[in-house]
Amino acid sequence: MIARKRKPVQDAELDITSFMNLMIVLVPVLLMMMVFSRITVLELKMPELGSIAEQSPEQLENQQLELLVRADGIEVLFPRGYLVKHLPLVEGQYDFAQLQFTLKQIKQTLLNKDVDKKDITLLLEDNIDYQNIVALMDKARSYPEVVAASVVQAELFPEISLGDAPQSAQGATP
Repeated sequence: MIARKRKPVQDAELDITSFMNLMIVLVPVLLMMMVFSRITVLELKMPELGSIAEQSPEQLENQQLELLVRADGIEVLFPRGYLVKHLPLVEGQYDFAQLQFTLKQIKQTLLNKDVDKKDITLLLEDNIDYQNIVALMDKARSYPEVVAASVVQAELFPEISLGDAPQSAQGATP
């Protein structure tokens, strides 16, 4: 038997230059194409049970501004139970422009009487779409106002509470 002598194997050099060039180009391109999502958090104020129990029913009625949101439209109630305006659907959609106008009128009336009201309650039926709820909250919270040649968001009723709408008289069974 003949003994074979093996040739020594040289280790290959690791050339990562081309890979580094690829990364230098790829990373900025991917970052530029990345979609940055914006998440907005709306804080809700839930009514406190203790403060409701301490107030008389007359005081509580005078302090409640409510939006009763049903499938056929929106009712603005102020004080609680008294209809200010019924806003029917316009072409199958809620009339957010008219709602905001009505809320601005209520806010101005209250400010003229030195009452700075900040809370509002949205009473929603079960079948109200999520996007409509968010739009209602946005419209009730603020409105665009032109001040010194720039548009700012003027405050309406930023403290929003949610609740279930009472059963309508049409939907109730005798």
